[in-house]
Amino acid sequence: MELYGILGLGALAALMALTTAILVKWASEAETASAAATIAFLLAMMAAMLGGALVYLVAPSTTTLVAGLWVAGGVMSVSVFPLFYVVVREIRRRLESPESGPGRLVRRGPFTAVVVALVLANELLMGWTFSLASGVGWGGPGGAGPVGIFVAAVDSPWFLFTMAAEMLFTAIFLRSRLPRAVTGLLLAQGAVMAFSPPAIADGGWVLLSVVVSSAVMTGIVVFVMEYLYRHAQLAEGLARYLWRLLAVYAGMMAGLFVWLYDGNAIGFAVAVVVEMVLYFDLVVSPAALTGPLARPWQLDRRWTTGLLATIFLAELFMGAVLDIAISPASYFAPGTFLPLAGSLSTVVEHAVSNGFWFVATVTASTWFLAMMGIEMGTLVVYKIRETRHRENQIRLGLMIGCYAAFAVFYPSVYFAAAFPNAPNPSQVPMLGWSMGIGSFPIAVGVFGAIALTYLITGVLSVLFGRRAICSTFCTAPLMYQGTTFDRMKSFNRSSPFARRYLSSRLSRAYGWTTAVTLAALTTTSLVSYLNSLGWTRIDLLGSDPSVFLYALSFSVLWYVMFIAVPYAGNYNCVTMGWCYTGTIAQAFQKIGFFKLKVRRRELCWSCTTLDCAKECPIGLVDMPGHFRQKGEFRSSKCCGVGDCIERCPYDNIYIADIRSTVRRWLGRPEAGPARPPRPTSTPPAPGRSPAVPASLAGADTPVVLPVIRPPRAESGASGRTTANG
Repeated sequence: MELYGILGLGALAALMALTTAILVKWASEAETASAAATIAFLLAMMAAMLGGALVYLVAPSTTTLVAGLWVAGGVMSVSVFPLFYVVVREIRRRLESPESGPGRLVRRGPFTAVVVALVLANELLMGWTFSLASGVGWGGPGGAGPVGIFVAAVDSPWFLFTMAAEMLFTAIFLRSRLPRAVTGLLLAQGAVMAFSPPAIADGGWVLLSVVVSSAVMTGIVVFVMEYLYRHAQLAEGLARYLWRLLAVYAGMMAGLFVWLYDGNAIGFAVAVVVEMVLYFDLVVSPAALTGPLARPWQLDRRWTTGLLATIFLAELFMGAVLDIAISPASYFAPGTFLPLAGSLSTVVEHAVSNGFWFVATVTASTWFLAMMGIEMGTLVVYKIRETRHRENQIRLGLMIGCYAAFAVFYPSVYFAAAFPNAPNPSQVPMLGWSMGIGSFPIAVGVFGAIALTYLITGVLSVLFGRRAICSTFCTAPLMYQGTTFDRMKSFNRSSPFARRYLSSRLSRAYGWTTAVTLAALTTTSLVSYLNSLGWTRIDLLGSDPSVFLYALSFSVLWYVMFIAVPYAGNYNCVTMGWCYTGTIAQAFQKIGFFKLKVRRRELCWSCTTLDCAKECPIGLVDMPGHFRQKGEFRSSKCCGVGDCIERCPYDNIYIADIRSTVRRWLGRPEAGPARPPRPTSTPPAPGRSPAVPASLAGADTPVVLPVIRPPRAESGASGRTTANG
């Protein structure tokens, strides 16, 4: 088709998008039966005109022209009957009762369903009609059958771009009736729809649209997380919408990955239609956003787990899409997956292997880690803005920098550039860079780097505690310490399973977890060594055992436990002891200088909030008792996150490590001056131990800490007793 023809069709599509958005706005405001019937009639007329044009364009001729006119006229004639019925009923009612007002729209649900169905029908008909008018064939890659025709219509620019325009227009028109945050979310959805890769069959467009849509979806995830942080309760309609939207995006990214891998766009087309239904269902009936409040999300483990699962799935497939679009030679080349053919056992084995290595490959890839770093790092930046103590601000900043350097730049960018012919570090049987245990014949320089890494790690853990690893260098703290996920530490105390790992005491459950973890580390390293000698030929899912353990621990299990935070508790890699890197760092901390101390013990006796224990992401609920008895707290499980320092109402807690020891050697104070304390309630009389709030002790019955009596007053130099003991 000539350029002028395309421009004409584009102008017509824009006009129809604007018209549809106006009708949707009217539908959201409709309160009478006559208004609802009129809107439905106008949408049906649009569908009738598009349907008639489609009949003609399938095979242009005089016969099909007449048939198209008959179709358009017939649909219009049928659609006028509901409007006629409503108008007649309204006239009759007004004649019987002249003082009564217009008839109210009683059944809002069916009307919403009709509007959404008609909008969807109009968009599909527009996709088919305009594609034929612009010279594109009837079917798509799936052929000319029903599925191929459906996919071709949805994936056409006439459908996707027009739908994006409708979504943007509608969000703008309804901005006065919607919360500002929801309006921003709807505009972002329209932007994602506008940058749909299948819309234009061009490599440059595909790459651009993948990057832009991934960036917008990353922004949506950050928005949702921060919104949850600011709102403990959501309206039931908004809670359902957020969960469904993220689930749709997970399906959309999965469909997009399949399309990029083998050209099948059915999954993407279905996800687009579902998102469209979800979107217009909300805007036609926005009252759901102001309905009754749902249960607080911190008390609803099922909803929160479902939200985390959908976010992870969306991020997982988004990372896979970025990998295959940006670096197709490095990720998911043809033949990557084992064929699902043969006996049932073979099919199951191949399916498990394909799924495992797909997840492990994506979660260890450059673009997935970069995307996750942007998402979670933004939440950490929000937390830095709320952090009062300079030391904690510096640690959080270092944590972001370490993630960027050690999770993204060095293993993915620097290593690939410096050693272009070397195998991927995650595929070398040394349990990856985080643990140099294995049997691969490594160069002296690499071995020296590993030895130096161990030395630095050990020295830092001894001098500054495991916070150097588990709260700074590791990738996990970036995920766990952002605003929203940090707030999920309440699950450490409310989940029956997570409560088994509370306190600094190494429980039996903790002992079993660490024992299994270290046994797996030792066993796989030994088998890997025997394989290198040729004495054994053992592999796990086609990989060296030590490589498999590394992938299982840090590329699969870690994310499973991340999703399971509402049941397993926050920071569960530390609280449960299943991370062997953290377990080894814990051993160094036992012989190190790190501990928590308080400036004045009597303040801990009078404290009624127990904020230090409630805010601990590791669940060290026995911290207040240690402060009262000894004035300090030492635990191999403590990661030095510093939330206890931030939340202490008296600003009474500080970290003591090698720096404090050096200051003491030099005759200087161990800690700097305290900040002005936060406002708090009047403390009770000393000697009493307040009850632990239910939010700290558990979801059922409050638990009372043992009464710890203050130490005896000691005699001063003048023979009088001192108050501080």
